[in-house]
Amino acid sequence: MNNVHALSDRYIEEFAALDPINGSYLGIPGHDEDLTDFSPDGYAARGELRARTLREMAGAPAADEGEELAREVFQERVGTELDLHEAGLDEACVNTINSPIQDIRITFDLMSSESAEDWEKIAKRLAKVPETLKGLSASLENALVRGTSTSGRQLVKIAGQCDTWAGNAEPESFFTKFVRGAEDVSPALKAELETHAEAANAAFAGFARTLREEIAPKAPDRDGVGADIYSLWSRQFLGARIDVQEAYEWAWAEFARVEKEMLALADRIKPGASLTEAAVVLDADPRYLIEGREQYGEWMQKLSDQALSDLRGVHFDIPDELMKFEVRQAPPGGSVGQYYAAPTEDFSRPGSTWWTAPAEQTTFHTWRQISTLYHEGVPGHHLQLGTAVHQAGRLNKYQRLLAFAYGHGEGWALYAEKLMRELGYVSSDGDVFGSLTDELYRAARVILDIGLHLGMEIPRGTGFHEGEKWTPELALRFFLTRTTVRESLSRDQVDRYLGWPAQATSYKLGERMWLDAIADARARHGAAFDLKRFHMRALEMGSMGLDTLRVQLAKL
Repeated sequence: MNNVHALSDRYIEEFAALDPINGSYLGIPGHDEDLTDFSPDGYAARGELRARTLREMAGAPAADEGEELAREVFQERVGTELDLHEAGLDEACVNTINSPIQDIRITFDLMSSESAEDWEKIAKRLAKVPETLKGLSASLENALVRGTSTSGRQLVKIAGQCDTWAGNAEPESFFTKFVRGAEDVSPALKAELETHAEAANAAFAGFARTLREEIAPKAPDRDGVGADIYSLWSRQFLGARIDVQEAYEWAWAEFARVEKEMLALADRIKPGASLTEAAVVLDADPRYLIEGREQYGEWMQKLSDQALSDLRGVHFDIPDELMKFEVRQAPPGGSVGQYYAAPTEDFSRPGSTWWTAPAEQTTFHTWRQISTLYHEGVPGHHLQLGTAVHQAGRLNKYQRLLAFAYGHGEGWALYAEKLMRELGYVSSDGDVFGSLTDELYRAARVILDIGLHLGMEIPRGTGFHEGEKWTPELALRFFLTRTTVRESLSRDQVDRYLGWPAQATSYKLGERMWLDAIADARARHGAAFDLKRFHMRALEMGSMGLDTLRVQLAKL
């Protein structure tokens, strides 16, 4: 009988075979020529794998406390995924930021393209795009029948993204531009790549039409998912069961606290200024201006490299394998913002952050971005996820590569932003204002996510449409009048909440758990408390749900 670690390692290999896109992301070899089957049969196969492995895991022997924890992590994470599958929510899950439709395109960003052999793999994967989209279309039709479909509004937004990647809304399609990078390959392979790129373009264009003309008109008009579905997604993203009313009220209190701090800082930037007026002053300040997309990327890379160098050995133990971190520009078409890609198990592909901005934007304001760099890089996701990947002698493959819980991950990354402020890396009035802007924005996201999906009433005393229930239009107005988030990002974020229920709560609620755990450890250990030791022991345990993490951190 397989023990816990062996069973977890086997699960990773089987999972990668059934989900080759995720397999490539994780660096599992052998599946880079394939795409994930997003048809109903594909979802069913992955559901059966989860159910079977959970049954085996329940009786698997554990040699020590480490394996017992590994079992608990696996059962909570995979068990929640199985619950979502059995409710029909996995095959219905498409949204504007992180779902199969974006994964199909992004997987090509992460593939090696240095040799002719690499391009042969790309050609084989590219050839499968049309069939993969056909399977996804069948799942979305199935979701309509089951009554689990996302809203028509969300599907139309996704269709717009597909148009961009197909070249219908851009001068050139993503795939055509991508295969142009194939150099030193045979004429036959070059022709094959171009043929498959054209087929992928046509497939994405056709999928956009299917979404807009056939699926969206039959999808529900409602935006919120309601309490039952929201509860399932909340467990998935947080790894915890929460009192949503308490979380909603707490988020309002957090919003008011940060808003008050920002207003005091705004008055220092310009006496009597509102948040918006202070942002206008900072946007005009040449100290915070960068002209040019290439120069902006270079600035982000320089700050990220400096953080790695400065923090290593002082505040964190950072192994050599994590000292390479890449800042890269994502192709147009996705949501505005940044996302992180973890290193592969052998570190042949380093950790990286991919940034996007409106195509016409060439001026960038650094005060708005500095905290995000530390969130995505070091000491945020790159340190957190890279440290877990590096624990081959302690954690099994599932724990190192696939156990990610958003409450754990985004909560840590938000805490990392605050830590860098405390360490003096975010110190000027403009940079601190930008850091607080992000903090205010994350509190607003908890309010809006819970409010939109559960039809919550806006409380008295908030100074904003008191007593009314949230709508997407009110959510956008709240962003534009009570925060300094730009309109383009605000619109993206409202779309994001509606299509990805509960994910937005993971940042602030996860950070709250990390801060509470550190305060508890300080109180228990007094003068003997070692923050660096606490950080490293916590990160070396790998990712897990917040309920499990809370228990484990109480032991440190």
